[in-house]
Amino acid sequence: MYTLKKSLGQHFLRDENICHKIVDALKLHPFRQLLEVGPGGAALTKYLIQIEDIDFKCVELDEEKVVWLQQNYPALKGKIIHKSILDIDPPFEGKFTVVGNFPYNISSQILFKMLDWKDQLGHMVGMFQKEVAQRVAAPPGSKVYGVVSVLMQAYFKVEYLFEVSETCFNPPPKVKSAVIRMTPLEETFPMASHQKMRTLVKAAFNQRRKTLRNAVKGLFPESELTDPIFNKRAEQLAVADFAALTFKMN
Repeated sequence: MYTLKKSLGQHFLRDENICHKIVDALKLHPFRQLLEVGPGGAALTKYLIQIEDIDFKCVELDEEKVVWLQQNYPALKGKIIHKSILDIDPPFEGKFTVVGNFPYNISSQILFKMLDWKDQLGHMVGMFQKEVAQRVAAPPGSKVYGVVSVLMQAYFKVEYLFEVSETCFNPPPKVKSAVIRMTPLEETFPMASHQKMRTLVKAAFNQRRKTLRNAVKGLFPESELTDPIFNKRAEQLAVADFAALTFKMN
């Protein structure tokens, strides 16, 4: 059949109930163009290619899986992008949706790829390591609220859908998994620029035990640092707070 490669973080979904739950969650929002990341053994793919009236593509780095998929699913001819998700440009013109059981060893990079594609992303339903999914969805004040929480929630509504047991995979990973959905916000938070937002959030959480004043003082004029908001720590600020502060940065 095919071999599983630890180096690529391959843990293939084998639970049909979970496959159906992911596809059902995906179909709650209409779409015309769909990209699957890491089709692997086609657990999801076999259902995705049955969705009517859509343009489907998938991206797979592992050459062995590409050959296997083409042999076993002729409908995939011309629809497989043989590259890493991290190395491709948007695969469609206009809006498209993304789905996948994402390789856990590059899950953070995949999230930031979604951020790069934010202007074209219709929505995303994806499976991540549970603690990564929790970080993306975490509210202010949570112990796991951090850089990825703020930057994703600055542009997307994040829904923590359901958890997935280790036994649902082959081979079973050593961690639990969870599925999230990200849907673009109808109105994003006003900010000076995405780059300033990213710089501010990373600096703030890089020294999260310190007050904001001490963590980000190099980014603001001294006159701005007298604002009481700088007495707080990074995890106490909402996404809107960070966005508003970008207008006061140097």
